[in-house]
Amino acid sequence: MAPASKSDRKAPLDAAAWMFNILTSVGVIMVNKALMATHQFSFATTLTGLHFVATTLMTIVFKWLGYIQPSHLPLSELIKYVVFANLSIVGMNVSLMWNSVGFYQIAKLSMIPVSCLLEVVFDKIRYSRATKLSIVVVLVGVAICTITDVSVNSRGLIAATIAVWSTSLQQYYVHSLQKKYSLGSFNLIGHTAPAQAMSLLMLGPFVDYWLTRKRVDAFDYNITVVFFIFLSCIIAVGTNLSQFICIGRFTAVSFQVLGHMKTILVLVLGFFLFGREGLNLQVIFGMILAVMGMLWYGNASSKPGGKERWSYSLPIDKSQKHGLLSESGEHDGKV
Repeated sequence: MAPASKSDRKAPLDAAAWMFNILTSVGVIMVNKALMATHQFSFATTLTGLHFVATTLMTIVFKWLGYIQPSHLPLSELIKYVVFANLSIVGMNVSLMWNSVGFYQIAKLSMIPVSCLLEVVFDKIRYSRATKLSIVVVLVGVAICTITDVSVNSRGLIAATIAVWSTSLQQYYVHSLQKKYSLGSFNLIGHTAPAQAMSLLMLGPFVDYWLTRKRVDAFDYNITVVFFIFLSCIIAVGTNLSQFICIGRFTAVSFQVLGHMKTILVLVLGFFLFGREGLNLQVIFGMILAVMGMLWYGNASSKPGGKERWSYSLPIDKSQKHGLLSESGEHDGKV
């Protein structure tokens, strides 16, 4: 039997990475929802800081076991990444507080076109018509599922804009840093997790007090709350790691498109676990449309020309065309 090709080996690993991300992301959302809705622990920014503390401990163990090798990431790049990532976390929390749920969902959906713009501008990516249409189908499907009332004010619009751009830049930057400095997922998270943990634990209590008018140190902790915080941190380690793995294997746009599968799963689990009303025809139709769009996107973007870098061809003299044919073909292959 012939050995499996590189693409044959890549597909199962891509699927496993994506399923790992979906399971951990949905799991941490469900645990956090129980923690915040049921037990009134509303300190989201501080909790995220604790998530990165747990992730930092994981990287320390992995370094000790030899799974993370020494690597270099310039301090300037690390600072830029941490700024984008922390603005994303705070911006999303503030956007949810200042905007209606409908506008918050619209802002989240707009991350896909923003991510596309970043790839077009910085990576010179070109999308086929089918790929573009599939993204539109996903956006429409998720919008039908999630958008209810839509109202916006000036400060809410500013918060949503900051959240959308910082999140898109953070996800794009993960992919860019991995490629630019040849960093694996474990190496990159080993650089970024300690910086995020330290910065979020310093800023988190102040941001949470600003958002909730409650002090995290004055909260009435009990065994159940501590257990849920610990469980949230454990699952979040997998979420943080799987995000780096997925963006490294895919792109920020693919991560966003396929990420809406998590939105649909959260909706379904929310209906069954938290006593909401049953699914109506509108939500079911939106879910079906979104899933169809995701499948279409996967098929369209994987075809030749579906999603590729622009290649620029310099005009050549006809007399030189035959002599340079093999050389230009080699150059195009490298591009």
